[in-house]
Amino acid sequence: MLGGECPKPCKGKWPTPPFDPRFPNQNQTRNCYQNFLDYHRCIKTMNRRGKSTQPCEYYFRVYHSLCPISWVQRWKEQIKDGTFAGKI
Repeated sequence: MLGGECPKPCKGKWPTPPFDPRFPNQNQTRNCYQNFLDYHRCIKTMNRRGKSTQPCEYYFRVYHSLCPISWVQRWKEQIKDGTFAGKI
């Protein structure tokens, strides 16, 4: 699941991500990046504990709604290569 493929309930319409008071400005770049990190941290933590990754779906939906696909693809490549700058 760390690859970022769609969790099972991806079918249907996705609403716009709700307001996040940590990112009040129009520019949502940091919001995109933070939710990408939060998703991967959540997956890692849940897998380590042996629990369901269902709660991580929220972060997945938000970063897929906010982030350009090219950014996500580049970040996934960097994670795979071990050169990603974020702490996951």
